[in-house]
Amino acid sequence: MKLTGAQIFLECLKEQQVEILFGIPGGVLLPIFDALYDGPIKFVLARHEQGASHMADGYARVTGKVGVCIATSGPGATNFTTGLATAHMDSIPMVAFTGQVATSLIGNDAFQEADTTGITRSITKHNYLVKDVKDLAKTIREAFYIARSGRQGPVLIDLPADIQKMSTEFFPPAQEVEIRSYKPNYFGHMKQIEKAVELISLSKQPVIYAGGGVISSGGAKQLKELAEITQIPVTTTLMGMGGFPGTSELFLGMLGMHGTHYANFSIQQSDLIIAIGARFDDRITAKIDAFAPGAKIIHIDIDPTSISKNVKVDIPIVGDVKNVLEKLNEIIKQKKDEFKKNRLESWHKQIGKWKEEKPLKYKQDNKLRPQFIMEKIYEATKGKAVIVTEVGQNQMWAEQFYQYDYPRHFLTSGGLGTMGYGFPAAIGAKMGCPEKLVFDIAGDGSFQMNIQELATAVQNKIAVIVVILNNNCLGMVRQWQELFYKKRYSATLFSGNPDFVKVAEAYNAVGLRITKKDEVEKAIKKAIEMKKTVVLDFHIEKEENVFPMVPAGVPLDEIICELA
Repeated sequence: MKLTGAQIFLECLKEQQVEILFGIPGGVLLPIFDALYDGPIKFVLARHEQGASHMADGYARVTGKVGVCIATSGPGATNFTTGLATAHMDSIPMVAFTGQVATSLIGNDAFQEADTTGITRSITKHNYLVKDVKDLAKTIREAFYIARSGRQGPVLIDLPADIQKMSTEFFPPAQEVEIRSYKPNYFGHMKQIEKAVELISLSKQPVIYAGGGVISSGGAKQLKELAEITQIPVTTTLMGMGGFPGTSELFLGMLGMHGTHYANFSIQQSDLIIAIGARFDDRITAKIDAFAPGAKIIHIDIDPTSISKNVKVDIPIVGDVKNVLEKLNEIIKQKKDEFKKNRLESWHKQIGKWKEEKPLKYKQDNKLRPQFIMEKIYEATKGKAVIVTEVGQNQMWAEQFYQYDYPRHFLTSGGLGTMGYGFPAAIGAKMGCPEKLVFDIAGDGSFQMNIQELATAVQNKIAVIVVILNNNCLGMVRQWQELFYKKRYSATLFSGNPDFVKVAEAYNAVGLRITKKDEVEKAIKKAIEMKKTVVLDFHIEKEENVFPMVPAGVPLDEIICELA
């Protein structure tokens, strides 16, 4: 049958089982939005294109499906860049569509023209400019395949206005998408897996270091099995939170700059690191030439370019985490005599001593402290809520003082560190899993970066609970100024914060202000019961700090653990 480009766009989204499309319309997208008018796909009108891209990202992280967003040409497309870069750094499957001026005008500085494919080349897994309507269906199918396969990531399709109006024959897909030059390896080399098993059996002080790849591959069950049959302790990256149960005795917490004392010391003293779906970024390794000096390293990752990129490894295994761990576990079970439960007894005793000496803690008094708030949210939700964060101190407190037992329950901008990510991502997450409680843990600085999405949440009746840890400053930068710049608080203190309760009410959401410790439990309970968009404005101590902390340029075990 013959269809216009706009109709082909809609048919292809239906083929890909897209349920929700996030975005904002514009002049060059009118054919597409006309096609969407009678279509079955729910369109969510954001209030800023950056917000729409983060909504698609949050939806993708919580569901495991491809998130989809759309924006118009020029400024609409450039407003997508932060969301695309966020998804790219964290390997999140997204397909973003942008409008473009007509093909005859490209390169002529037409109204609202931007070189979108040029601008986004380095922050997408792949991108396309469609120049022939006959290529449109194939391009969309390829984009979804690339986004969800291998190391996942965002793909952008730039759609000129005239391509949307042109007609061509449309055919259902005859076969699965196949791209000759793109062949991800899903199964690790058996010889390498066998070498890894041998090295694990000989280790005396091993640590499993797990990242976001565990979650995106669906390998959390296999990771848990590996840890339990070998009794190897597990530490995770920020992106890996929930990939291993936070309440397990084998869990060390997060490692790195704001990781636990015992996770960092375990890594530094280990004789073997089993890196799974992680990339040894600078927040994890700290001073790289002093990182885990006595350890051999096994690295499992689907992306061959991530292996030995930052840290040289001894046994590289390229493959999907879930598939590789299944084979690894299978071989280990066959050699169970080499993995007796008490073989790491002295290692566990040493780790237990570190945990006892330097646990995660904060000052116990009558002041309103953010760690206490996170503990009360955990108690109220029994650890089953989806926690989305902004970036900064709020992000670290949410990671440290809420225990994550399930994958896809902790969403955060890990690689790019995007302030303003949390609230729109929480909206996307709630739309992806409406049956779950969703909290956005925010700072007063981050929340204001996409505060306009309160309108989106209220219009769509999305019951997201925003928890503002309000200290009237850019907390993490202020903390560094306190510790390393003699409290010279340059451009980090707010003197004109809005009344967040009134702002929430202006958007027809619910706003509650909390200034005392004994008001916390009641406020959280009330917000959960209301089943509406709620903003909880917690006025916390201004100079509350995130500890532990590894200062820049020092090894992981030179960690500051003072009381917050």
